[in-house]
Amino acid sequence: MNILVIGDVVGEQGCEFLRRHLPAFKKLKAVDLCIANGENSAPGNGVTSASATHMFGSGVDFITTGNHVFKRKEVYDFLDSRKDIIRPANFYSGNPGRGTGIIDMGSVKVGVINLSGQAFMNAAENPFICVDRLLNELEDCRIILVDFHAEATSEKRGMGFYLNGRVSAVFGTHTHVQTADEQILSEGTGYITDIGMTGPVDSVLGITPETAFDWLVRGISSPYKVPDTPCMLCGCIFTVDAKTGRCTGAERVCIK
Repeated sequence: MNILVIGDVVGEQGCEFLRRHLPAFKKLKAVDLCIANGENSAPGNGVTSASATHMFGSGVDFITTGNHVFKRKEVYDFLDSRKDIIRPANFYSGNPGRGTGIIDMGSVKVGVINLSGQAFMNAAENPFICVDRLLNELEDCRIILVDFHAEATSEKRGMGFYLNGRVSAVFGTHTHVQTADEQILSEGTGYITDIGMTGPVDSVLGITPETAFDWLVRGISSPYKVPDTPCMLCGCIFTVDAKTGRCTGAERVCIK
């Protein structure tokens, strides 16, 4: 089974680039399942029902998120009502939405876990302790994928080895910079520290350099502005044996 995971989709520009390129790419690579992080997909940051629906209509089967998921209050009911979009499981339990999802592929069930890191993030629970509990809840799923939305490379690497042999793949999101360390760990778990982003190439994590300068140089927080410049789509394809749940291939993807 070929599973494509796509990095943080940024703004209308990222959503439109996704729509233009994803359908053909899925056919080219015989993709069976597509998961994308949509926490930055709405104009000005966050996710809305409209931006999520746009992603679903573009060929995304399941959406994960991260620390910006609650930026737009209008999405709260949408998170509660849908089972194909999740938020980090280790946020406060009373928050809208859920932290895991199950995709029934017929012959196999695919479990998806969304976690937030602790370093420089707002996680309410230790993600390593949280994931142990969640794995018990997904014991009927032969394939399990983990989106670890985290800042620190060391924390992401640690999660990869912590889950080695226990899940099919661990992929990092949040930093928007694709790493070149895709691999299959010793016990059959696919891993990459960060799958990157889907949005403008000439940007600072998807926003205009000028917007970034406001807080980098002057310490001023400005509304996010996504530049109208050429975009890219970044992610990774994990090939997983549907009978064993073990990862047999990991291919980094970057479409420009």
